[in-house]
This record gives sequence, C-alpha cells and structure tokens, in this order.
Amino acid sequence: MIDLRPFDTLGGANHGWLDAKHHFSFADYHDPKRMSWGALRVWNDDKIAPNSGFPPHPHANMEIITYVRTGAITHQDSLGNTGRTEAGDVQVMSAGSGIRHAEYNVENEDTTLFQIWILPTKAGGEPSWGAKPFPKGDRSGKFVTLASGVDGDEGALPIRADGRVAGATLKAGETTEYQLGAGRYAYLVPASGAIEVNGVKAKARDGLAIRDEDVIRVTALEDAELVLVDAA
Repeated sequence: MIDLRPFDTLGGANHGWLDAKHHFSFADYHDPKRMSWGALRVWNDDKIAPNSGFPPHPHANMEIITYVRTGAITHQDSLGNTGRTEAGDVQVMSAGSGIRHAEYNVENEDTTLFQIWILPTKAGGEPSWGAKPFPKGDRSGKFVTLASGVDGDEGALPIRADGRVAGATLKAGETTEYQLGAGRYAYLVPASGAIEVNGVKAKARDGLAIRDEDVIRVTALEDAELVLVDAA
C-alpha cells in the first residue's frame, strides 16, 4: 500500500521568516487523516530566512531529527550543547523528560530542512543532543542509516525509538531497494528529483506513506536525494 501525498496538498503556513509545510497535522494545520504514520508524528518541510529562527522553547518525550537540505542550522539547548549542522548532515535531539532548545539560521542565505519527530518507545529519560556529518557520496546508489534505535545500526545517530531514518542519493536511471517487512510504516520524501516507488511516481518534496510492502524499490527518474523513515 502506497499513499502518494503531493507537495501541493500539504498543510502549512508562511510566517515570513519561516515558510513551513506539514506532512502531518501540526500547529494550526489539522487533518484527521494525516495525524501520524505509525510512530512517525511530524515531518515538516521548513525554509528559514537568514538571521532568524526558533527562539528557546521546550520539548519532552519526542525524538526530533533534523535533516538539513541547504544552508545550515545552529543549535543551542538547556544542557549547554551548541552546534552547527550543514546541508546533508543530521542532528538528533532526544527530548526525554524535558529540554529547552533554540534553532537559528545565522547564515546569509535561506536554510531548508526536514524536521522529523518520532515517538519514543518509552517516556522520560535524560535528554540528549548530537549531530554528525553524512557525506552524500557515501549514500550514492544505496540507503544509509542516519539515525536509529534499531540494534546493529552502527554508525548512526542514536534515537530512543523503534525506527530509523535513512538517506540515499541516486543518479537518473539508478535503482535501489529498502527491505521494509510486515508491520512497519515507511514514509519516503525525495528532497530533490523525481522518483518511482513500486510503480508510483513522485516529485520532489512529495510524501509517500508506505506499509504492507516487503520491499521498497526506488528508481530515480532524474538525479534524486531521498530521506526515508521506517517506524513501528
């Protein structure tokens, strides 16, 4: 089962400094048919203007993954962590029992990113933050795990959820596969480029909600950058 969710059907709001599109119900956007997908609760497609961003605010009991598409995002939190995550790289914040953080674009250009929230397997715990570069060349022609709570996913940023975030880059005409399996929920978004997934075509920034598919077979119709969540 694959449900194509075209970019122009997404919810969202343009706040001037922030142009946000929501794959799932978020803030003032509410669609009872798009509340979550398994443990995946939020997938926001954000464009943040230069020298602006999200001032300090709290979170609890959520795994928050940021995939930077262009530009960079600078993080600060109540644990004293600071960091700058550039395009193609990933940061993870486990909100745990509670954390406050701010995310700013201090660059001289727009920053675009995917913000992904996954429900943790259990509430509470010590909050944490981490970031890591993931060179796009290492993902050429195949999915590479970027963040994961699955045993054996070495090299990925850790999350406290039964799921993983994976990325791939494909040249036009290339095909790759992802083993999903029964009972899993996948959500796939091409950050750029057009693709075909098990016979369903999608354009850049469209969403594909997938379940009951043993194998996800992705063919790039043009050069493409892919982000996928596999969740319980």
